[in-house]
Amino acid sequence: MSDSLPIRRALISVSDKTGLAELGQGLQRAGIHIFSTGGTAEFLRNHGVEVTDVSQYTRFPEIMHGRVKTLHPKIFGGILARRNELEDLQAMQSLDISSIDLVVVNLYPFEATIAKRGVTRQEAIEQIDIGGPSLIRAAAKNHEFVTVVTNATQYAVVLHEIEEKGLTTLSTRRRLAAEAFAMTSAYDAAITEYMRGDILSGEFPPSLTVSMERKQTLRYGENPHQKAAVYQLSKTRGTGLVNARQVSGKELSYNNLLDLDAALSIVRAFSQPACAVIKHNNPCGAAASHRQSLAARKALDGDPVSAFGSVLGFNTTVDEETAEVLAEPGRFIEAIVAPDFEASAVGILTSKPKWRDSIRLMQVGHIAPLERELTYRFISGGVLVQEADVLPPSPLQWNTVTNVHVADELWDDIAFGWEMVRHVKSNAIVLAKDTALIGVGAGQMSRVDSVEIAIEKAGERVGGSILASDAFFPFPDSIERAASAGIVAIIQPGGSKRDDEVIAACNQHRIPMIFTGRRHFKH
Repeated sequence: MSDSLPIRRALISVSDKTGLAELGQGLQRAGIHIFSTGGTAEFLRNHGVEVTDVSQYTRFPEIMHGRVKTLHPKIFGGILARRNELEDLQAMQSLDISSIDLVVVNLYPFEATIAKRGVTRQEAIEQIDIGGPSLIRAAAKNHEFVTVVTNATQYAVVLHEIEEKGLTTLSTRRRLAAEAFAMTSAYDAAITEYMRGDILSGEFPPSLTVSMERKQTLRYGENPHQKAAVYQLSKTRGTGLVNARQVSGKELSYNNLLDLDAALSIVRAFSQPACAVIKHNNPCGAAASHRQSLAARKALDGDPVSAFGSVLGFNTTVDEETAEVLAEPGRFIEAIVAPDFEASAVGILTSKPKWRDSIRLMQVGHIAPLERELTYRFISGGVLVQEADVLPPSPLQWNTVTNVHVADELWDDIAFGWEMVRHVKSNAIVLAKDTALIGVGAGQMSRVDSVEIAIEKAGERVGGSILASDAFFPFPDSIERAASAGIVAIIQPGGSKRDDEVIAACNQHRIPMIFTGRRHFKH
């Protein structure tokens, strides 16, 4: 392989015209002959760049409203010919094929098209590029001799090398070829997903292609010795941390993003103002209220010790009153995610507390409830794929299984506790009171231990609280402990062989118990 072959001819055919005028003018100054098509050719001519229409070169017109224009042996022969193979060179000479040394192509905006509301299937189909991916793959395959450019961000590097040497380096061509194949792979993945339709409506497909684009390199991973980055799934749109705008603060860390995502997933489930306090990916406090500032105070009071150095999430714009609560002496907050921040709230959070210079404020815009989607978890040699646990609760299917009925005033706390327990690592127990989280037992090997931890965290507030469990109680011992602590209602999935014993224990202690029929394990 060699860097010694000059660039003499280029083929340019792009949908996105960003930076195209400067590129075309630079290539013209370098004496490079340009072939082009349709709108690209017109654009370049309008900016003073001389081009030869592909149809003029191939002596074959663009047909079928532009569906066929570059798919021709004189184009692909000029791209794929190996300049060090005598047979290839003889074929070019006998068939009057000119070498094409630079291919600048980007693709029809398929993903942008299908993202529009009301787009028809036929409109989507017409945005499936055929010639573009073929040109890109041909040029990338023959990168020993051909430079392939697929993104306007690559123009400057290529122009610089051409202006300096009249050619590109082999290392540049190799890098551009790799980026080209990644681009066509992502493009095909988007089309595949669209053509399959909603895979959640049927069986999981026999194969999955997940396309991601790097958004940011992080300082490090979970620990300083681990490198890390954040990537955006190509299909991701709307509310999410990957699309969030950082309003203030230090660079985000890997752990910050995990905790911010956990906070966001909690608060988006509530219709009234809500606040979640996250520590090590588990909620140590959460609350819902008619006022955001009250929700914030109740959430932070859920476990004040654990809340120090935590990450917060809100489902409404952070206002000045709430900012004053967050900035009170003795608090330390790492990061906050919210739809938006009032200017006065930003002013308070970035000037008043001691941690004002470090607080990370993440604006995500309007927060809508999560829709059904797939989640991915990597294991050794593969990936686990499942539907996300985002189905709303079904209170109409809940069943009070005890002789003791639930007092009307407890239902808000019961619903709140059941929503919260799905966000806590199994084995999970949460205690709720006044629509606030007051005790959490998370990630224990024994459900009894989770009950004990939750009660200990609640302390003197435990009396009058409700208990939610992510899975059934296999034994009545946890009911005995809950009764002695003053817990007044229990909600759990049910389904144990010993349900009758657990129900009997609740009846004995006059504690109403609700079975939901749905489990919320989170590993």
